[in-house]
Amino acid sequence: MANRGFIKNVAFFGYSAFKEESREYKEAFGAAKFLAQRGYTIVNGGGPGIMAAATRGAESVGGETVAITFNPKDAPGFEGRYVANRVDREIKTSNYIERMFKLMEHADCFVIFNGGTGTLSEFGTSWLLAKLYYPHHKPFVLYGDFWKPIVKVLIDKMQIRATAKKVFKIVNNNEQLLMALSSFEDEMAKFDHRHCRICKERAFMT
Repeated sequence: MANRGFIKNVAFFGYSAFKEESREYKEAFGAAKFLAQRGYTIVNGGGPGIMAAATRGAESVGGETVAITFNPKDAPGFEGRYVANRVDREIKTSNYIERMFKLMEHADCFVIFNGGTGTLSEFGTSWLLAKLYYPHHKPFVLYGDFWKPIVKVLIDKMQIRATAKKVFKIVNNNEQLLMALSSFEDEMAKFDHRHCRICKERAFMT
């Protein structure tokens, strides 16, 4: 599977309260380790749960890690920085919205695990940006078969355009994850951006 260079930094999104013994934590740890071994940089929000699992998985094989963090003063429902999530590089932000969009900016693809409202916001924003900037978009992967009925309901009951259905894949293991990234690379390579008028807006585009 040839990596054409469109995807280097992969962000991990998911529930901050998953414990180390949980299946989801172990899946995120294993996925990050698997990708880091293949040269991908792992990006996350610097918190606990899925975020810490991603960092530890990558660090376990000497992979590169980046955290985009926010330490809230007036948002008691937000987990904030987790001191045990030790990364190679930390980028600090001043609020939740800035943090989320910095995560989007510093990654080329997003892997989304099970989570709560924060994960839903990241899922929705990833999907919106991918649709807005298609075919220059940053794609995303939904990790776990539980996503299939969720996405089916959204597509069946909401006004989801055809383009928006092309920007993500659902996987349930690391081999499928790697195949998804390779497939995204192949799709991106088909488009010639050399004379594109909108390619100057690079933050949310590959």
